[in-house]
Amino acid sequence: MITPALTAARPKSDGARGESTALDEAATAWALAARAGDPDAVEHFVRALHRDVLRYVAHLCADPQAVDDLAQETFLRALGSLHRFEGRCSARAWLLSIARRAVIDGYRRASARPRLADRPDWQLAAEHAQPRGLPGFDDGVVLLDLLAALPDERRQAFVLTQLLGLPYAEAAALSGCPEGTVRSRVARARATLAGELEHA
Repeated sequence: MITPALTAARPKSDGARGESTALDEAATAWALAARAGDPDAVEHFVRALHRDVLRYVAHLCADPQAVDDLAQETFLRALGSLHRFEGRCSARAWLLSIARRAVIDGYRRASARPRLADRPDWQLAAEHAQPRGLPGFDDGVVLLDLLAALPDERRQAFVLTQLLGLPYAEAAALSGCPEGTVRSRVARARATLAGELEHA
């Protein structure tokens, strides 16, 4: 996975939710400044939200090799549409909704074209390509497997709110459902994950 050489200028804050809110405010300000033509703001905007877009796309996309391409497509679409961004929601929520549509479009493109080589052992090859012995690596693999087993709606709600730190209202807007529905999906996802972890 390719990441920007410079670290994103992430605002400091006390807690996880406060950090998320500070990042949202900064990213939205950068998006509005980029819309006005500030090239430095474009760079700050992309660097601040690049990791969140990659994580979100990775959780939505079944093809790990397509994650970087879909994240790049997300930013290309967003930068081309900055003139329409008015700041009515956070720039992160706006960008993640673009990422969601990019993943859906990717699925549509993939289903419309035949596969030339379908290797049944792709998962084994991917596992061998992953680094081993890193702290938390096995836990991360277990979490990804457990998340993959969740129904799509619950996984999306869990990833948006618990992993990416979006407020429930923004996750609801992205998902196109009421906030209470997102809360219940997250609660059910937590219960399922906790039950699976007990049995693991």
